[in-house]
Amino acid sequence: MGAPAGTRSGGIDGGWLLRFAAPPLFILLWSSGFIFVKVALADIDPLTLLAVRYALVELLLLPLGLVLRLRLPRGIVWLHLAVVGLLVQATHFAAINLALARGFPPAASALITSLQPILVGLLAPWLAGEQVSLRRWAGLALGLAGAIAVILARAQIGGGLPVWGLLFSVLGLLGITGGTLYERRFGTRVHPVTASIVQCGVGLLVTLPLAALTEPMRVHLTPSLAVSLAYLVLANSIVALTLLLAMVRYGEASRVSALFFLVPPTTALIAWAALGDALPPLGWAGLAVSAAGVAVVTLERRRR
Repeated sequence: MGAPAGTRSGGIDGGWLLRFAAPPLFILLWSSGFIFVKVALADIDPLTLLAVRYALVELLLLPLGLVLRLRLPRGIVWLHLAVVGLLVQATHFAAINLALARGFPPAASALITSLQPILVGLLAPWLAGEQVSLRRWAGLALGLAGAIAVILARAQIGGGLPVWGLLFSVLGLLGITGGTLYERRFGTRVHPVTASIVQCGVGLLVTLPLAALTEPMRVHLTPSLAVSLAYLVLANSIVALTLLLAMVRYGEASRVSALFFLVPPTTALIAWAALGDALPPLGWAGLAVSAAGVAVVTLERRRR
């Protein structure tokens, strides 16, 4: 990923940070989100969870925007931010919440989302003006194979999966794929706080009416719900999304999307460490294969 002009300060290269520091942090934060959503859904309805989440984001970022004297974008810039917010915040996260609420396993939902690089690789040449090499396709194939191995090892996609959960997971996949490609093609350089305010605001405007129309808006305030909301607001909606959009904006969509292959194995690893879910040898092998696939895609040098 090339660093944009003006990213060097005091010897620290912003492009280097985006290439090496941002990916592992993003994977950790994004993977943990599936588990925190599942925990939260015991005490709150899925769309209500999103509406509360986005309202809290706005309560945090709007005062920060005033302190920083940021101006909300107008015209075409606002429209581009709003479209990404509609695809990622409203469509992707709402679909994942609905899938998990219907009993779809978090790691299986993560596996569906990990198909994103395949869709990005197929669509990027036409929608984002990128060419995907054979070497990169090989890396994507390795990543997908490793992710499937991890999920199969945990026996979470065997047997009958809820049909609606599967359909909502696919909808979430389409949302994050569309948001990634749109950001790469039309993304503009605006302050990340401004981008989050607009995009989470769009998410709130969509999910709040839907929650009021389709749910009893059940909320049981418990310590586990409070911790889950704090994590989802700070780690996922602010930090992880900012990292994702920054990496997409300054990199290649297919290369950044390959990171999603590490989400299912990392989700399985976190579940093993935090919840005591055992990971069989096949799962560890899948972890290694998935990491190798991501390395092939990420470390490939762009040829002019």
